[in-house]
Amino acid sequence: MNGGEIIGLLGMLLLVSAWVPQTLETIRTRKCPLNMQFIIIYVTASTLLTIYSYIIGDWIFFALNFLAALQSAINLVVKLREKKST
Repeated sequence: MNGGEIIGLLGMLLLVSAWVPQTLETIRTRKCPLNMQFIIIYVTASTLLTIYSYIIGDWIFFALNFLAALQSAINLVVKLREKKST
């Protein structure tokens, strides 16, 4: 692993870890305080970037965007369930 990959890996870990507290709180409380438009845009963008990074073969970028899409999708599902129950 070269220096650039290490920097990319550290950046990925920091970005993904930023979502962890919010996602855990969303799961625990079954409430998502995030704006619905933000979540939809974030899930869409992360999914598209996941596909792109797979196509170009950048596995650090792929892992980052896959995990970001997954965590934001969890928040989206909870948000949609909230709206359905009200």
